[in-house]
Amino acid sequence: MKAENSLLEIIKEYFKRNAGILIGLIAICIIVTLNSDKFLTQDNIMNVLRQISANMYLASSMLMILIAGGIDLSVGSLIALTGVVAGTLVANGVPVPVALILCLLGGALCGAVNGAILSTTTLPPFIVTLSMMNILRGATYVFTGGATVRIDDRNFINVGTGYFTIIPLPVIYMFIVILIVFLVLNKTKLGRHIYAIGGNQKAAQFSGISVRKVRMFVYVFSGIMAALAGIVTSARNYSGNPVAGNGAEMDAIAACVVGGASMAGGYGYIGGTLIGALIIGLVNNGLNLMRIDSYWQIIFKGVIILVAVYIDYFKNLKKNKTN
Repeated sequence: MKAENSLLEIIKEYFKRNAGILIGLIAICIIVTLNSDKFLTQDNIMNVLRQISANMYLASSMLMILIAGGIDLSVGSLIALTGVVAGTLVANGVPVPVALILCLLGGALCGAVNGAILSTTTLPPFIVTLSMMNILRGATYVFTGGATVRIDDRNFINVGTGYFTIIPLPVIYMFIVILIVFLVLNKTKLGRHIYAIGGNQKAAQFSGISVRKVRMFVYVFSGIMAALAGIVTSARNYSGNPVAGNGAEMDAIAACVVGGASMAGGYGYIGGTLIGALIIGLVNNGLNLMRIDSYWQIIFKGVIILVAVYIDYFKNLKKNKTN
């Protein structure tokens, strides 16, 4: 009975916390449904979930970075580099499991470089990860000569295109990632430390929290998630493309901010980020179904981010006045 009451309390708190964006999500669904009879079909719903899965991998790790008071702009470039490296490894006879492990380790290494620099200096995360974004994108072009790497290995392609019953495998990965992040943020000491550092770094340091270790963790995890997104994207597209992941970092940040995460750090929840990713994905999908020019998607996403940041700004303003 206690477990049932606890679950009900969690559900009530979730809906209360995310009431605004849930209303926005429902409004988008109604608008698209009225304009397209294909929207609520099983195929389209699975297609939307498949499309948002890569963004959700990035957004899950980006959420932890934002909560800790940082940002990571390098994830989009890492998607491209991982995709072309994975395609090249498989094409040269490297077994798929080995290629996957090497790519994930490579992503962790890139994240560790970001984490090490930010943990040992006072350089702004924006500048460090922007530099890494350019380094990784440039390395991708140098590695491929600007050419697409074709992928023909069926086992690798199944990583991004396969199904478990009717559910696409990338969607299953997505929910596993969401569960991991939920448990880390809500059930571990590490999660409490992430929130503490984002809320007040100096106070966190005085209380004995290792800011360096926490920062290293969130950036390494971000690198792994970007590598996972790169693997899935290249498998779905049957190729590693040097322009893949262009702007992916902005979609991830948008999902977090729309989902209620604060750009000032110290606040954010994975449940809200999932709704944010769904809103971004449904806007893209809805515009496509309504045959509206794809360029409008960029404008709409920009407007959504701006509105979300404005709301966050007024929330922080109100909180500061209260304090």
